[in-house]
Amino acid sequence: MTTQQPRVWFITGCSTGFGRALTQAVLERGEIVIATARQPDKLNDLIEQYRDRILSLSLDVTQSADIQMAVNQTIATFGRIDVLVNNAGYGVFGAVEEVSDTDVRRQFETNVYGALGVTRAVLPHLRRQRSGHILNISSSGGFIGFAGAGIYCASKFALEGWSEALAKEVAPLGIHVTIVEPGAFRTAFNGKLVSPTQAIDDYAATSGQMLQWLQQMNGQQPGDPHKAALAMIQVVNHSHPPLRLVLGADTLDAVHGKMEAFEADLAAWRDISINTAFEGAAVSAIGG
Repeated sequence: MTTQQPRVWFITGCSTGFGRALTQAVLERGEIVIATARQPDKLNDLIEQYRDRILSLSLDVTQSADIQMAVNQTIATFGRIDVLVNNAGYGVFGAVEEVSDTDVRRQFETNVYGALGVTRAVLPHLRRQRSGHILNISSSGGFIGFAGAGIYCASKFALEGWSEALAKEVAPLGIHVTIVEPGAFRTAFNGKLVSPTQAIDDYAATSGQMLQWLQQMNGQQPGDPHKAALAMIQVVNHSHPPLRLVLGADTLDAVHGKMEAFEADLAAWRDISINTAFEGAAVSAIGG
């Protein structure tokens, strides 16, 4: 998508990681960023450097009043939103049995309902414009379930589910949706994980190893957040952007591995799958 004027980006979770890297990369290209975060003071250096093209707002995506206030202020100031990036999120790790109900609910409040709330607040403006692009930051764990990351993966699977449906709903309105699936990138993510207070010994070889790997990888991840930001900008610039953008060779390999295993299961169980209809019933594709 191209416009005569600088695009207006609305990005959540901008204080660190992908949000921070993307905010800086967009500003360097002369565009406008509404940079939202729970701690917007961490953006003071960018505000000082790009004062006329950045609006820093305090936003907790779990608070609907905060969301509406931030969107309203953006429209009042700039009149439009061209790109929405739902980046705010975090990870709850541990075996499914180990994670507390409270941590499960908090994970979904941020990663699923938070992104959904921001999207629903922005959509009326994108529909009015008949243009726009939504980037929902998922994860390799939004496509593949990993031992020790079940709750986090569940939140990202949910994000991807409604994102994929939304893409079909808004495509006729000139609005694009892209799900971004990063692998291991050198952000603060691994250092801010929520893990169980009491581990179950029986899961030491599965979820326990995942937690150890995450700790060992902290600060050693191969992915460069700046390059990820440039890739996202490239997608937004493209006239035919993808529904999914995989970032990192690690994620690419893992996705191919899951798809190959899925294809093998489909082939092995094909006859069982198709012999479940009433005799003579017409069968059509779901949604067709």
